[in-house]
Amino acid sequence: MLISSNFKISEASLKEFIRILVPEGVGKDLNIFGENCGDKIRVSVEIDGKKGSLEYKNIEKYIEDQKFIMAKSAILKAYGKEYPWGGLIGVRPTKMTRRFFMNDFSEEEVKDILRGIYLAKEDKINLVIDVLKIEEKLLNREAMNMYIGIPYCPSKCRYCSFASYEVNSKLGKFFPEFVDTLIEEIKILGAFSKEKKIKYESIYIGGGTPSTLSEYHLEKVLEALHKYVDLSNLKEFTFEAGREDSITKEKLLIMKKYGVDRVSLNPQTFNENTLEKLNRKFNRENFDKIYNYIKEIGFILNMDIILGLPGEELSDILNTLEELRKYDMENLTVHSLAVKKGSILYRDDFEASKVERETVEFRIQEIVKEKNMHPYYMYRQKNSLDWGENVGYSKPGFESRFNIEMIEENQSTMGLGGGAITKLVVPETELIDQIERLVNPKDPFHYIQEMVERNEKKKELFSKI
Repeated sequence: MLISSNFKISEASLKEFIRILVPEGVGKDLNIFGENCGDKIRVSVEIDGKKGSLEYKNIEKYIEDQKFIMAKSAILKAYGKEYPWGGLIGVRPTKMTRRFFMNDFSEEEVKDILRGIYLAKEDKINLVIDVLKIEEKLLNREAMNMYIGIPYCPSKCRYCSFASYEVNSKLGKFFPEFVDTLIEEIKILGAFSKEKKIKYESIYIGGGTPSTLSEYHLEKVLEALHKYVDLSNLKEFTFEAGREDSITKEKLLIMKKYGVDRVSLNPQTFNENTLEKLNRKFNRENFDKIYNYIKEIGFILNMDIILGLPGEELSDILNTLEELRKYDMENLTVHSLAVKKGSILYRDDFEASKVERETVEFRIQEIVKEKNMHPYYMYRQKNSLDWGENVGYSKPGFESRFNIEMIEENQSTMGLGGGAITKLVVPETELIDQIERLVNPKDPFHYIQEMVERNEKKKELFSKI
């Protein structure tokens, strides 16, 4: 593929864009021409004998790669491609859009940018704006969050690409030592956080499946957090229990004892045949029992579902949505399946499920309206089903601060445990943040071996503030 352009572009980024959105253009020669015409910018492309062009007012002061973005949209026009999100391929559309509001653009001006430069459709533009209005009430740059990764699961779901290892696998033998190492890490970073007077606003224990922890190990971890970390500024404490086959009433009572106020119970789908094929155990009777325990004990509840799981027809998805009506949850997260390189599905001969997006989205909107929920955070992933998105819905006042802060990359994060990512977010200018990352090893053995060394790097990182 030969690419010529009269302005600076990223060939790697452009080739990836074409691979995902215009696969028939892969390997085709591409000519790009951009020019400034008074107060406007015009970009035209020619690829595979097809031509496309785009014109928009010059706002390069606020979008330094405006011509490059317009070139991508012009390629979509050349091929007659229309996607719900247009050429907006980024993971965090709200973060990008929020920058325009910070530059005092009006809501109508922002909508026009998303429509005119990115070719996004009205429903997606409105989704971004609605989410931003909720986020702005909750974002808090003055605090930090803590993420704790438990990289173990009862079984490895075929769609999963997260840091997770089956507890009965070879790496399962390191489980007790992993917990001991995690407690030592909590002790080390808890002392450092107190010394630096770090205010933690939220804690999120994820994985993997954190409820794979035995009752004994669960209590040890939560006890260590209370003993070594200053929790006086904490506004929410989430435990992503997730799978009903790893939760007991006793574990839930231990969580409640140590201040956990939010848990997840994630069916993903209510089609048991689908879950069985995905190597995810599911027992509806036990699921309902655990649900009742969660409501009885008094947690804020989140449920996750995934659209487009292999083999599922439209009727299967609509059935799952109907089943959701039976449950009273404060949060609902709707994921579009994204097949990632780290998942078993990616390595398999995987054929994506065909989903009638408009039909499904209409039903979702019916349900969240019935449950008095609104969208409060969202993100997107490459290779998502039908160019969809992941949306978190919440009843008013029950939004997850952690989810919002992580997607917007507004707060710094202290990451502990397997695969956890530590982030230091520092404003570089009024509108641009500098973000530095440190990643804990996913593999429990390497995590155990390298914990002390990694934490010295975290201390060095946060000593900059």
